[in-house]
Amino acid sequence: MFKVKTLNNISQEGLSLLGGNYIITAEDPNPDAILLRSFKMHDMELPESVKIIGRAGAGVNNIPIEEYAAQGVVVVNTPGANANAVKELVILGLLLSSRKVISGINWAKSQQDNPEVDKLIEKEKAKFAGQELTGKKIGVIGLGAIGVLVANAALSLGMEVYGYDPFVSVESAWGLSCDVKRALSLDEIIGECDYITLHVPLIDQTKNMINAERLKKAKPGLRLLNFARGALVSNDNIKAAMESGDLACYVTDFPDQELLQLDNVIGIPHLGASTAESEENCARMAVHEIKEYLENGNIVNSVNYPDCYMGISSTPARIGITHKNIPNMVGQITSSLAKDNINIGDMLNKSKGEFAYTLLDVDSKVTLDSIDRLEKIAGVLKVRIIKNEN
Repeated sequence: MFKVKTLNNISQEGLSLLGGNYIITAEDPNPDAILLRSFKMHDMELPESVKIIGRAGAGVNNIPIEEYAAQGVVVVNTPGANANAVKELVILGLLLSSRKVISGINWAKSQQDNPEVDKLIEKEKAKFAGQELTGKKIGVIGLGAIGVLVANAALSLGMEVYGYDPFVSVESAWGLSCDVKRALSLDEIIGECDYITLHVPLIDQTKNMINAERLKKAKPGLRLLNFARGALVSNDNIKAAMESGDLACYVTDFPDQELLQLDNVIGIPHLGASTAESEENCARMAVHEIKEYLENGNIVNSVNYPDCYMGISSTPARIGITHKNIPNMVGQITSSLAKDNINIGDMLNKSKGEFAYTLLDVDSKVTLDSIDRLEKIAGVLKVRIIKNEN
């Protein structure tokens, strides 16, 4: 029986997939897995019993992933599960930035007691004139699950689409329309496009990627959309670019007090993935990943360990080992098992940065003494018997 601790409200649609071998709890001090959405774990003391953390969403800034990797704890997320919800909000953001719908609605509402409002509307509507999307150039920075959907949707709106992502995956490239033009640099896309939309993770290399220097190179009247992470853009630079006329509008899903004071900022209260469908998709995907790891030892969509998949074991026992990525680790593991006359039927070893994972199917039952010897190997972090038949 596995125990899964929830740190946020998780969709029941997803939790129901855990089945009868799982206990769902919000209080247990020693769970096998933790499932969360936005709960901030940086100040949380992690129980030694935890083997995997499932983030029902894509961003993991609320989780100390390197610290947990050093403890042998796998952290997984759900890339793409909320992609459609975010894509739809980006399209709305494009429309809101182009047509002065919000200010027009607010003005109309302010005239609710005016009996001549129908005549006044015809007189005042010119103040809220905008521009169409068709024929305009849009730059999509980041071509992951969301970026690909946004790029393809923009094409269907009649826009000329430029994509920039030096690290685009093969899977994403397969989903991208051949009509999306490839940009070779960020500066190229900034200088060419009427609209820019950001879809990259927040890491050291992307923090403040849209800065004062780049905004000075922007096409006049640029409309910038940020549904990825607030810190990709500097507030001071946004304000200066608006004052200079380089930036016509900034649509962000991460407004703060400073941004909300600016007239041409459309602040949306972090609604990118806030749909029932998205929450269900994320929960279902995170639950699947947790089950794969706990029941089969397979790692799917990890952010701090390599993905490893060996299906369902057909041998008497399966062992999973999280360890440091150092020389001779595999040799020490296999030698230790050989001393106990344990034959390895199949094995998978992969690394990601400083950490690695070894999954072994063996042809005989594994004893606690064997596990104890594996745990004593320098650099081994966690050893787990996933399957052990009598």
